[in-house]
Amino acid sequence: MGTLGNEQPGTQIPENAKSFSLFRYNSPFIQIVLIGLVCFCCPGMFNALSGMGGGGQVNSTASNNALTALYTTFAIFGIVGGGIYNILGPHLTLFAGCSTYVLYAGSFLYYNHYQHQFFAIVAGAILGVGAGLLWAAQGAIMTSYPPENRKGTYISIFWSIFNMGGVIGGLIPFILNYNRGDSAATVNDGTYIGFMVFMSVGAVLSLTILPASKVVRNDGTRCTNMLYSNVATESVEILKLFYNWKMLLIIPAAWSSNFFYTYQFNHVNKPQFNLRTRGFNNVFYWGAQMVGSVGIGYVMDFSFKSRRKRGVLGIGVVALLASAIWGGALANQINHDSRVILDFKNSGSRYAGPFVLYFSFGLLDAMFQSMVYWVIGALANDSEILSRYAGFYKGIQSAGAAVAWQIDNHNVSAMAQLIVNWVLTTVSYPLLLVLIVLAVKQDTKGEEEPIKQVAPSSAENGFVQ
Repeated sequence: MGTLGNEQPGTQIPENAKSFSLFRYNSPFIQIVLIGLVCFCCPGMFNALSGMGGGGQVNSTASNNALTALYTTFAIFGIVGGGIYNILGPHLTLFAGCSTYVLYAGSFLYYNHYQHQFFAIVAGAILGVGAGLLWAAQGAIMTSYPPENRKGTYISIFWSIFNMGGVIGGLIPFILNYNRGDSAATVNDGTYIGFMVFMSVGAVLSLTILPASKVVRNDGTRCTNMLYSNVATESVEILKLFYNWKMLLIIPAAWSSNFFYTYQFNHVNKPQFNLRTRGFNNVFYWGAQMVGSVGIGYVMDFSFKSRRKRGVLGIGVVALLASAIWGGALANQINHDSRVILDFKNSGSRYAGPFVLYFSFGLLDAMFQSMVYWVIGALANDSEILSRYAGFYKGIQSAGAAVAWQIDNHNVSAMAQLIVNWVLTTVSYPLLLVLIVLAVKQDTKGEEEPIKQVAPSSAENGFVQ
């Protein structure tokens, strides 16, 4: 039997492995594109809804309370979501998670008419459960399916597709509310209905994702041996995460990575711009994320031959850029006049500075989170392990977000929120550097468990026995 020279111990490589197509249904590339499209439709549209500030409402109270409920349950189900994914597989986990996004958007359609926040809060709590499932599954897929030396590239592909959802989602309120004038304070029903349609499509699309055991890389290896786990095993393994030193070093980065959304959405985009301009800004905010993810993905995959050096450089680049952007945010906050509401068409040069800042926030968000996902992906290659790591990351991230939205609800000043965000992100960089130096190996080939033989004929056609 022929070999490619980089087999795992015990792995049997098909004779025609070299002919495996990048565009096979069961290839990592196609599966990453599909999970990107799922997230385009569901969390991508959710991001556009949240990015308007206050969920598109004049009063942020209902949105803040709904988001607090969301991220509270998300914190719990993000952590256990990896275990649930290992037990149920991608179809049930992703479909259940995606369905909850539709309910959340519908709750704001209801709020638009009746101004009762209870439904929005309950829908937020339910969405937290669903989001925990979806993002744990997504994290496992994005970090374990790609080849080891191209994880940054595949993360950037996912992040670009996912954030195109925010771009399209930003266009929906921009177009539908364009002619409503400066007096319009809340988005119209069509905006929420548009979000719900996209989210429903995402739920159906989630059924196309294959389990890790059926995904075959171009060298003939599968992403994992495991078919299904069990509750006892996953419970023990999840508990172990809380005293796993690698996960403890990730906590500050995880906590801060959604903490800054409250400041960006509710204290930059919402108070400084009118409704149509907020939608316009979001097109560029989420578009900037596509640029940022591609840039940092290149640095962390191609800048050096040494994986450890690439990781160190990537963290250094993000740290320097973040310092500059948060410094710009400080200048903007000091100079902000709450009496002035900016419009992209009528405000002239006064619009430029705040717009560039908001664009830069999108750039930083993608680079920061892609960097953290790359570090997580560098800690292992197996889907079973990485689903737990990704779930832990999303759980801690969501706990931070729950606290952030409630801090805003208690009228903590924008300046205080800015400073806390700047400090939290800054603290995370040296800890990630320590993690890379101590835990990321230069070459992890040969560490995986033996992988079952792939039937050549079925792999070529996109189906694995």
